[in-house]
Amino acid sequence: MMRWLWSGQGGATASSGNYGRIGAAARATAKLGIAVSAWCAAALALAAGAGCNRGPHGAFGPQSVPVLVAKAQQKTVATRLHAIGRVEAFSTVNIKAQLDGIVTEVHFKEGQEVKRGDLLFTIDPRPFQASLRQAQANLAKDQAQEVQAAADEARYAYLLKQGVGSQQQYDQAHATAGADQAAVAADQAAVQTATLNLGYTTIRAPIDGRTGNLLVHQGNLVKNNADTPMVVINQTRPVYVDFSVPEQSLPDVRTNMAAHILPVEVTIPGQQGVLEKGGLSFVDNSVDTQTGTIELKGQFANRDGKLWPGQFVDANLILNERPDTVVVPSEAIQTGTDGSYVFVVDHEMKVQARPVVIGESADGQTVVERGLKSGETVVTDGQLRLVPGARVTIKTGLGPGGGVPS
Repeated sequence: MMRWLWSGQGGATASSGNYGRIGAAARATAKLGIAVSAWCAAALALAAGAGCNRGPHGAFGPQSVPVLVAKAQQKTVATRLHAIGRVEAFSTVNIKAQLDGIVTEVHFKEGQEVKRGDLLFTIDPRPFQASLRQAQANLAKDQAQEVQAAADEARYAYLLKQGVGSQQQYDQAHATAGADQAAVAADQAAVQTATLNLGYTTIRAPIDGRTGNLLVHQGNLVKNNADTPMVVINQTRPVYVDFSVPEQSLPDVRTNMAAHILPVEVTIPGQQGVLEKGGLSFVDNSVDTQTGTIELKGQFANRDGKLWPGQFVDANLILNERPDTVVVPSEAIQTGTDGSYVFVVDHEMKVQARPVVIGESADGQTVVERGLKSGETVVTDGQLRLVPGARVTIKTGLGPGGGVPS
């Protein structure tokens, strides 16, 4: 509480301690005001400086925009038809038994590569061995009777000639000899059948290929020509790739295939590089009326086994090759309201927007049909900051495509 003193003149005055506190408060307020004023002045100066440097033109003139560039090149470009294809085995065989019996041995593992003639299954041969021996015994018996009948026929023929024997006796001997000959022929056929059946007890691979899921194991009873195969073998060297193209492309396909075998390349979706190269081997004889497409097949050696039956791939049918075609990296192509264009860098390091007519794209490059010459420099990165007439600085060493390729 402030204390008031009465001076000699009868006036009231504050004590000296109170005067000190009031002065200190005034001086603190003044310093705060000076600090706030200095901060505001610095902020305004920074804002003014930022405003001067905004955009491609700074306070002291235009600034260069950093970009990546590449040169338009002239090369031979293939005309292609792109389609999604499916790998198909060159041939597929369903292995089935040709007789009834018990499987005694399985001579391969599921998924194993087999060669033509390799033993796959053994069916219990004992019943068929017995049948063969029986057929052979019947043949031997009938052959002995045939010999006897032939001798009797010759004897009665001689007696008839001498006038001793009767015609009836000769006719009977002749008929018996003929019947025995027929019995021998039937027995020979029975022996052949029994031999074949015995051979069917060993099942061998009819083609080179890879086995699939094993559906019959040792000890199973198999039936002749059952509905379910014992195993399926797919021939994968070579293989086919099935794909379809629009019917509008059929005239180009037929025209070019009349001159040479059309190459076909396949790639794995999402992966770079050609997986396998082959040739067009089949064009279907009719267009699918529901889809408006025609089915084609390419044949591939597949020596490394990279293509697998049922696998989906990207198929590229090469119709022809166009020499001296201008191409640029696909990143250089921009799309505007009037179509496609590129930013071209001139000798003064300024850019101009150049309208172009583009063709197909492949392997990261796009064909330029019109609007660009080989050797001109185009911008591949940094286009968002460019306007016609802007000055640029070429960046280098920032990855593929950086700088101007020689």
